[in-house]
Amino acid sequence: MKAVIYNGPRDVRVVDVADPQIEQPTDVLVKITSTNICGSDLHMYEGRTDIECGRVLGHENLGEVVEIGRAVYRIKVGDKVCLPFNIGCGFCRNCEKGLTGACLTVAPGQAGAAYGFADMGPFQGGQAQYLRVPFGDFNCLKLPEDAAEKEDDYVMLADIFPTGWHATRLANLMPGDSIAIYGAGPVGLMAAYSAMIQGARQVIVVDRHKDRLKLAEQIGAIAVNDAEHDPVEQIMELTNGRGTDKGCECVGWQCHDHGGQEIPNLTMNNLVKTTRATGQIGVVGVFVPQDPKSPDDLMKRGQIAFDMGNFFFKGLRMGSGQANVKAYNRELRDLIHADRAKPSFLVSHRLPLEQAPDAYKNFDNRIDGWTKVILKPNE
Repeated sequence: MKAVIYNGPRDVRVVDVADPQIEQPTDVLVKITSTNICGSDLHMYEGRTDIECGRVLGHENLGEVVEIGRAVYRIKVGDKVCLPFNIGCGFCRNCEKGLTGACLTVAPGQAGAAYGFADMGPFQGGQAQYLRVPFGDFNCLKLPEDAAEKEDDYVMLADIFPTGWHATRLANLMPGDSIAIYGAGPVGLMAAYSAMIQGARQVIVVDRHKDRLKLAEQIGAIAVNDAEHDPVEQIMELTNGRGTDKGCECVGWQCHDHGGQEIPNLTMNNLVKTTRATGQIGVVGVFVPQDPKSPDDLMKRGQIAFDMGNFFFKGLRMGSGQANVKAYNRELRDLIHADRAKPSFLVSHRLPLEQAPDAYKNFDNRIDGWTKVILKPNE
């Protein structure tokens, strides 16, 4: 089959690789019809992780079941399914509590696994024509009869829609709250969209890319361009000096100042400044245990200089970590099915698999208009 593989920093290629096979009786094979390029794929693309050459990338996947193992009961050949990026077993201590992002079974010796992702187990990704899905009954989210019509919406259930929703839940957003979201990439836009759905009275999105800020405004958020003015000052002005009730970090450790300098602690400390006393912060932007290539000495060891003093004196609370996609994806699927949510508003490009190398390059370079890419491997 054709697949997108990592071949080194800023070098992905579409090559022929071996077709996946049923390896365990609980496996399912899926013909991939939509697979997204994620912002977190760019960490690997840029060579900032230890992913090995030859690994198939892609953890935001949707397709049609073409084969099932003999122990698969619920999922049938022909089902249209969306696949959570985090792979769970369904029966370990963490999965039983809904913490599928920290499954203790699928990648022995660590908590959590994902398709085609560094340090998240040995599994191949879905930027390919076919994908093996372990524990298929548990991991496959069956889609309703409008699956083909709304495929670009449903594929967002693999990661970014639940992750954006997760950011607001980590911040304990309540109806009527104000919230500041740092980052207008796909996850930040999904956090803003989720906040609107949940009844936030004021949603402020901070970024410097005008095409992304325009999308934020289109869903009713207030755009703050941190390349033009200090975002802390703008947010404090918009909130009459109080700060927002809640805040979300949707950028991660590779955040930059307006001049393009990488400052890993920038958004975290800005959130401490702009969240009101006793407020809450949700962190879903990726931070890693180590990054030897970071220009920041602390971040080389996975650390940042955090404003703990103000965090403590303001009585702030914070939640962090990858989204447990299965905790949200069924309900979010039903919102899409009922026409209450349309996350595909941020999709800018729908491309055949062969164009993946150029798509990675343009997305990584933040070329104007490249907000979200869906690859179609079997078209």
